[in-house]
Amino acid sequence: MSKRNWQQVASAKINETFQRHNVRLTLGGEPTFVPLQPIGPEWNYSAVGPTKLGYAQAMAKALLAREMRGGVAFFSPGKSYPGEVNPRWAIRLLANRDGRPVVRRKTGTAAGSRSLGMFRRQVLAGLGLRSGWKAMGDTLHKSHRVWVLLLDDENGGWKSSHWPDEDLELTTAEGPAGLRLPFHRLASEVPRRALTLEWDGETASIFLPPFLQKPFLALLQVLDASLGEAGIGAVAFQGYVPSDELGCWTHLGLAADPGVLEVNLPACATWDEYDFWIQAAARAAEASGLRSWKKPEGNLAEGTGGGNHLLWGGPTLDENPFFSRPAWLASVLRYWQRHPALAYLFTGVYVGASSQAPRTDESARDAYDLEMAWSFLENLGAGDHRGVISETLRHLQTDVTGNSHRSEISFDKFWNPGWPAGTLGLIEFRAIESLPKASWMSAVALLWTSLAAWLLENPCRGPLARLEEELHDRFFLPGFLWDDLVEILGDLRGAGYDLSEELFRQIWNWKFPVLLAFEQDSSSLTVRRAHESWPLLCETPVDGGTTSRFVDTSMQRLEFAVNDAFAKSATLRIAGRPLALRRIADDRWVAGLRFRRTNLYPSLHPGIPPQMPLEVEIVRDGRAKVFRLGHGEAVFRNAGTRSVGRPGVSCKAGRKGDLTCDLRIR
Repeated sequence: MSKRNWQQVASAKINETFQRHNVRLTLGGEPTFVPLQPIGPEWNYSAVGPTKLGYAQAMAKALLAREMRGGVAFFSPGKSYPGEVNPRWAIRLLANRDGRPVVRRKTGTAAGSRSLGMFRRQVLAGLGLRSGWKAMGDTLHKSHRVWVLLLDDENGGWKSSHWPDEDLELTTAEGPAGLRLPFHRLASEVPRRALTLEWDGETASIFLPPFLQKPFLALLQVLDASLGEAGIGAVAFQGYVPSDELGCWTHLGLAADPGVLEVNLPACATWDEYDFWIQAAARAAEASGLRSWKKPEGNLAEGTGGGNHLLWGGPTLDENPFFSRPAWLASVLRYWQRHPALAYLFTGVYVGASSQAPRTDESARDAYDLEMAWSFLENLGAGDHRGVISETLRHLQTDVTGNSHRSEISFDKFWNPGWPAGTLGLIEFRAIESLPKASWMSAVALLWTSLAAWLLENPCRGPLARLEEELHDRFFLPGFLWDDLVEILGDLRGAGYDLSEELFRQIWNWKFPVLLAFEQDSSSLTVRRAHESWPLLCETPVDGGTTSRFVDTSMQRLEFAVNDAFAKSATLRIAGRPLALRRIADDRWVAGLRFRRTNLYPSLHPGIPPQMPLEVEIVRDGRAKVFRLGHGEAVFRNAGTRSVGRPGVSCKAGRKGDLTCDLRIR
C-alpha cells in the first residue's frame, strides 16, 4: 500500500468513527520556519527584528497567489508579552470560503493627493457621514501624511465624533499610524475607535479599528468601493481582524515568535484539510527562502526550535466535542502518560521538567493528584462540563512554575475566562517540533488524530504508569522511544488504523541521527544522539536589564547500541574509561552516556571543564580502534588504532540501576 493510500484509508476510518459518534473535531497547527541562514537575534531568541517582516510578507504573497487566491492580507498587532516594549506583529490572511474575492483587485495607480481626497470623500458618503476626517502630524515619519476618522457602529449605521480642534501629533511609538493615535486627548465619553489612512508617497495604508465581523465586512465593502472610485491601486490593509462568527472565511496567520516565523493554519475539519494546509505552508515558505529546519554550526540538522504545535477543538463552542465528553479526554490523558514516545519522539532537542512542553509527571505533581483528577472526569454525567474540566486540569497540566501554557498538553486556551484567548475550547499539544518534510509533519497529525478516534471507542483505563527514574533514563534513549512507538502503532493497527511504520522510522532516524556506525565481521556498534534534560538556572543579572533565567545546555547524551557479536568480542571505553553495556533483548545491548560538551556561563558545576574531544575506543585483541568527536564537529571521526593502556575508572551512573552513565562522575 502506497504512502498516500494508507493515509487516505486511515483518514477515512477516522472520519467514519467521528461521524458515527456525532463528533466534529477540528485540527489546528502552528508550524514554524526560519531562513536558510538564520542569522541575528530575531532568528535565535528575539520575536521581532529587521528581516522577519519581509519574509512574512513574501510568504503571504505566495499564499495569496495560490491557495488563498482572492484573499487579502492585514498587518495586525500581535501578542504583548512582559518585558517587550511593543506588541509583536502578525499578518492575517482572509479568503472567502465560497471563492469570492474579499476585496476587488486594484488596477489603479499609486495614490496621490487628489485620489486620496476623493477616497476620503467616498468613504464618508459610503458610511452616511458628512465629515469627520482629521489630519495629523507624524514626527516619527515626517514625510508621511495621516488622516484619522473616529468611527463607531450604532444600530446598523455609523457615527463619528470630532477630534479636538488643535493640531495633533501621532505618538512616537513603533508601528503603523493606527496604533499611535493620541486617544488620550479625547473626552472620556468619546469611543476610542478610529479608521486611519496613512500615505508614504506611494502606498495608501488603511488601518481598521476593532469591530465584530458584520460591521467589519460592511466597512471593508465601503473601503473597497471607495478605492475603486478613487483609482487607487497601491493599497495595504492593516488593523484588527475579528473572529469568523459567520463562518465565511478561511483564516491563516503569520506571526512573529522568538527565533522563528510562526504560521497559524486554518482550523481544519478533517486530517485531509490539515494535510492540504501544511503542504501549502511549506511550499509558500520554500518560495520565500524559508524552511522548517536548521543546522546549527558544529551540529546536525534539527527543527526550528519554535515548535509545530497541534491543536484540537470544535467548529464552534457549542459543537466542541470535549465539553460533553470528559471521559474521552481523560482517556487521552491516560494514554499519553503511559507512552513517553508521544512526548519525546517528535519534540525538539530540549526535553524534561524545565522544557517548553514537560509531561504532567515532570511537573512536581503527585501521581495520585493526576489519578484523582482523571477519575473524576471519567465519572461525570451527561452535560456541558467545560468549566469543571478546565478547573480540574489547568492547575495540573503546567510546568514546574505553574505556567499553564508550557505543558505537553496545554489547556490555557480551553476555558479560562478572564485570560486573552482563554475560552476557545482548544487543547494544544506542544511536544511536537517542526520537521524537514511537510509529509512528516502531516503524518504526526494523522497519528494524533487516529489515536483520538481509537480512544473514543477504546477508552484507556487503569492506573498511571509508574515510570519514575526510567522516564529520564531509558526513555531519553532513542531505542526505547522507538519500541514505545511500535507499541502505539500496534494498538492502532489492531483497530484498523494501519499507519506506515516505515515513514515513522524515517522521522526517528532524523530526530536521533547516527554519530558513529561501526561494523566488523558480524559485530556492530551504533551511536546516536539522544535526549537530554537541560536544567533551568537561577536568576542572573544581564546587561541592559534586570535579571534573566538561563538554561544550562552544556550536557549532551548519547546512546550506544551493539549486537551480541560485538558484546562477546569487544569492549567500549569512553575517554579511557570502560562503559558497561546491558543486554535488554535478543541481540541488543544498550548504554547511555552523558558528557559535558561546553560550559558557557552560567552553568551548573562551572568547575568541571568540557570533556571534549570525546574519544570512543573499541577494544579487541589488545588493540583499540579510536573514534573522536572534536570541538565544533557533529559526528565521530576515525582516529586510527593504538595499543590498549590501563583502563581508567569505569563510567558510573548517577543512580543505581540506570542505563545511562555520567562521565562527570568519578
